[in-house]
Amino acid sequence: MKLATLLLAALMATTHAGEVRVTKKGEGWELLRDGRPYLVKGGGGSRELASIARAGGNSVRLWGDEGLGETLDSAQKLGLTVCAGIWLGQVRQGFKWNDAASLERQQKHVREVVEKYKSHPALLCWALGNEMEDPQGKNTDVWKGIESLAAMVKQLDPNHPTMTVVAEIGGEKVQNIHKLCPTLDLVGINSYAGSASLPERYRKAGGTKPYLLTEYGPAGVWETQRDALGAYPEPTSTAKAETYRRAYQAAVLGAPDLCLGSYAFLWGQKQEVTATWFSLFLTDGSRLAGVDAIGALWNGRPPEHPCPTIEPLKIDSTVGKPGAVIHAQLQASSPTKEPLKVEWYFQQDPGEYGNGNDAQAAPPILHEVVVKGDLTGAEIKLPSDGGLYRLFAIVRDAHGGAAAANTSVRVDAPKAMPTKGAKATLPLRLYGEGGAPATYIPAGWMGDTKAIQIDPANATQPHTGRECMRCEFSAEKGWGGVVWQNPANDWGSQGGGYDLTGAKRLTFWARGEQGGEVVSFEYGIIEKKQRFPDTGSGSLPRVKLTKEWERYEIPVSGQDLTRIKTGFVWTTQGAGKPVVFYLDDIQWE
Repeated sequence: MKLATLLLAALMATTHAGEVRVTKKGEGWELLRDGRPYLVKGGGGSRELASIARAGGNSVRLWGDEGLGETLDSAQKLGLTVCAGIWLGQVRQGFKWNDAASLERQQKHVREVVEKYKSHPALLCWALGNEMEDPQGKNTDVWKGIESLAAMVKQLDPNHPTMTVVAEIGGEKVQNIHKLCPTLDLVGINSYAGSASLPERYRKAGGTKPYLLTEYGPAGVWETQRDALGAYPEPTSTAKAETYRRAYQAAVLGAPDLCLGSYAFLWGQKQEVTATWFSLFLTDGSRLAGVDAIGALWNGRPPEHPCPTIEPLKIDSTVGKPGAVIHAQLQASSPTKEPLKVEWYFQQDPGEYGNGNDAQAAPPILHEVVVKGDLTGAEIKLPSDGGLYRLFAIVRDAHGGAAAANTSVRVDAPKAMPTKGAKATLPLRLYGEGGAPATYIPAGWMGDTKAIQIDPANATQPHTGRECMRCEFSAEKGWGGVVWQNPANDWGSQGGGYDLTGAKRLTFWARGEQGGEVVSFEYGIIEKKQRFPDTGSGSLPRVKLTKEWERYEIPVSGQDLTRIKTGFVWTTQGAGKPVVFYLDDIQWE
């Protein structure tokens, strides 16, 4: 016993405090933290850290470095580690991985983050980017860029592993990572419907590096077939719990030589397709059965108060005319016979779900449609507007547990043109620290798009916080611009947008790199001739920027703000040299 204690003390003496290593173990791999084996048992998202610890987990994953310091401190108090994500430019958003200036700015940002947090005792590893590759992983510039960053990070911080995170492993992703990124210690893989077969597919693709299952959960809509109504059927929270269990058993426990742990998605709440599709929690913090299933795998025991179970909803008619009454049947129970309560609500189905896993605005809820409802079922009177809807049943117990199910209903009538967007809570931040996720996305690139570069995480003298947005138009002639849209990539053919009624002003801060840059700013550019136009507009034409930060305001007085789909726009013209400027703290007040 004394000898073992002395050997352990000697090992610790030669190990840097908080050191994390990826090492060979027989024919496979092992993660060591402070010299001890460490299987990652984690959740993705920073909003429910205490619940990770309560469930027997040990780690949390972040996608970007905003709020990293606060999360590291909170995790340390709870005995958790942090997989520190650093957001990198994405191919789908137009980032050019062969542009030297863009890569230099990105490298500078990565360096600053690593140098600032590399000694934090809660740090587990560095995750360089998330799904920034092209769909088939053929763009070798991406992998060469990742390798360059990984080499720099290893030099700055030799005590923590590096990895990059990819969306599944199709195409040439595995081959190119192994060939072009030798410095990476780990491969992070986001896998949903394919998670159970991931180890087999990874080996067949030539994968020999150890991996972390960095996202797993229910199948996404991209992996799901529409039903006869044109809707994507969502499994119940009870069924999803089994999905989480199978994925963990197959992809993590089933490949101990390659898989060093996992992060369940999403350890929090997010509106994506629905408010419950990927969420392990409800908006009020109630946990769903997936948390129980994952926790039982982590700590080897079931929860004291398991979540309610719920069966798929049954309705007597999936299609009806306006005013028709339909009935839904509910089967839900508590495994420990706890008393339950139920909430019923009826909600428009968004129909369009965006791309890139961006969160979305929640569609309106029609409270008046539910005539009555209890734990046996509900009576619904269909609304006058046609289209696709979802009926939700949310069952809760007295111990913070919940169950969720929904089913689709189509109203057989013309679909009314929505005249309003989702009601926004003001102030609404479009960019800057503290901004709400998924409001308006800078996805609408106009003019000479090849000459446009935007870096949303630039650390060059931000107005507030740690970052600002760098914008560049490099063409000597012509024009270009970027539109903040909701939905992303829509120019008037889809609903969406936000009801900004009550806003008094649209403000932002801007500065030029050299001073004298001329840029026009506006909002509401989708014209009335489109099916879903902006209801109001305003502009600040030809603003001459200075080298210092200045606050600007676009007037909104007298405008109809009930549906603003393009919440912010900048445009500029070629000036014989690149036009470079910075934006920060864009918000509707």
